[in-house]
Amino acid sequence: MSTSNQKILIVGGGSGMGLALARRCVEAGADVTIAGRGEDRLRRACEALGNPAGLDVAVVDITREDQVAALFAGIGGLDHIVSTAADIEGAYRLLPELDLKAAQRVVDGKLFGPLLLAKHGAPRLAAAGSMSFVSGIAAYRPAARGSVVAAVNAAIEGLVRALAIELAPIRVNAVSPGWVDTEIWAQVAGDRKAETLAAMAERLPVGRIGQPDDIADAILFLIGNGFTTGTTLHVEGGHRLA
Repeated sequence: MSTSNQKILIVGGGSGMGLALARRCVEAGADVTIAGRGEDRLRRACEALGNPAGLDVAVVDITREDQVAALFAGIGGLDHIVSTAADIEGAYRLLPELDLKAAQRVVDGKLFGPLLLAKHGAPRLAAAGSMSFVSGIAAYRPAARGSVVAAVNAAIEGLVRALAIELAPIRVNAVSPGWVDTEIWAQVAGDRKAETLAAMAERLPVGRIGQPDDIADAILFLIGNGFTTGTTLHVEGGHRLA
């Protein structure tokens, strides 16, 4: 199924995987709204995409139910909803150093945020529409300091399966990325980002780290394949095997 003339909401579309997806969708002729908390980042994203006519922005904090409800009240009908948003700042810590408020932000943004998008967005979706969320390799290959992220990634996959049943025939899926070269690695690895990613690239069967376009391609598959729901699509370069 082509995304041409489809109306797509991408939460987290101001950077990384979400921005890569927005570019693909706009180029295919979709009407795209990129949403997030930072208006400046969203405007910069629009400029990076050339300010095309089919691209709009919406400033929203998806952890706030009133803001999510207002977003959908103003956006009208949709064909697809995608969320790549995540706030992991301060969450990659060993347990003795873990700040519960940082952990709660991860849960709020990556689990309750999609839940609110589903609650208020499902009534706006076409029957043949879809929702796509992002989990991650940490649910399968957790590491020290990553307990919170591992737990939330696993939880979003459980949510996807339940929503696929409750919201049918709307399709609900997840993409589980491996290590992808995005801004988030500045928070995870700091000054050692390049060194850390290079070491993982040597381990992976594909011999490289993922790029945002790799994940955008996977989400486009989930958007377009009408026979896929309740599924987690792994796009991780063989990380689960390494």
